[in-house]
Amino acid sequence: MADTEPRRLLLDTQVIVLAYLGEELPKKVRSLLLDPEIDRLVSAISLVEIAIKNTSGRIEITTGDLNKAIKDLALSVIPFTARHALKMFSLPPHHRDPFDRMIIATAIAENLTLLGADRQFGRYSGLKSVW
Repeated sequence: MADTEPRRLLLDTQVIVLAYLGEELPKKVRSLLLDPEIDRLVSAISLVEIAIKNTSGRIEITTGDLNKAIKDLALSVIPFTARHALKMFSLPPHHRDPFDRMIIATAIAENLTLLGADRQFGRYSGLKSVW
């Protein structure tokens, strides 16, 4: 891993879903997901988002599927805290999706690099992102 590569990644919900579904991911993303030197994290908010989308029929990922994806991707789940919630006060309204906003706030508050394809990520000052 090059010195410029992030050491701690927060995966966007979309990355977890795509990886679970076996969708083709960019080579750089696959490399980051397989690198044992990188701490791969997922926010509890992503688990909530997946559960809600499953319940509404928008995706078919069960609790067991999600637990398997977390294990297979060697993810550590981090809680959404008051510090993360308070960080949302300073976020500009580039996203209307509350899940994206909570994940962005978490990444900024924890100084994590956000792994995701959303082009809006680049609009947030203080957010490091990679795709």
